[in-house]
Amino acid sequence: MENKNQSRNIDPQKIRAENLNGKFALVGLIALVGAYITTGQIVPGII
Repeated sequence: MENKNQSRNIDPQKIRAENLNGKFALVGLIALVGAYITTGQIVPGII
């Protein structure tokens, strides 16, 4: 049986990359909501 208290060695660069990816995803979501509020379209100019 595996030891539950064993710590995993995760590369700090991977943690930073995932945090940055999450921040950019939130910025994209805010831009999507802002475009929808101002134009009423999900992708302005397409539909």
